[in-house]
Amino acid sequence: MTDTDAPEWPDPADEAHAVEQAKQLRDQAGKGGKGGLRFEAYLPPSLALWLLDRIERGKYLDPSDAVFVILGEHEELEPHADLRRELFKRRIQAAADDPRPGISGEELKARLHDKFKEPLPEPARWKKQSRR
Repeated sequence: MTDTDAPEWPDPADEAHAVEQAKQLRDQAGKGGKGGLRFEAYLPPSLALWLLDRIERGKYLDPSDAVFVILGEHEELEPHADLRRELFKRRIQAAADDPRPGISGEELKARLHDKFKEPLPEPARWKKQSRR
């Protein structure tokens, strides 16, 4: 598969479905019903381990607590484009300063191709404690 025949991401049909679903849920989630929004999220292994470490250290009670806090922080940061640009520049600089040897684009494509051929293991699932 070349770059020119790679599927479009996000898939336009998936994007249209997401926009329509967001419109349909808006009243129930906030203004009229104020029921909030419950959803399921998948974290890749590195983020999952990062989050579980913070839960073990007592920073968050559970994954939903972390999502609540982190999205709140993101919402507060959103209007501050200058700070977001600075954070982005620092992330790029940290990547450029990484002492580990780099790999070529072709090697990366080969690794990703091999990785996507393997079946994904079943993800770990957090079970919220009943509040009864």
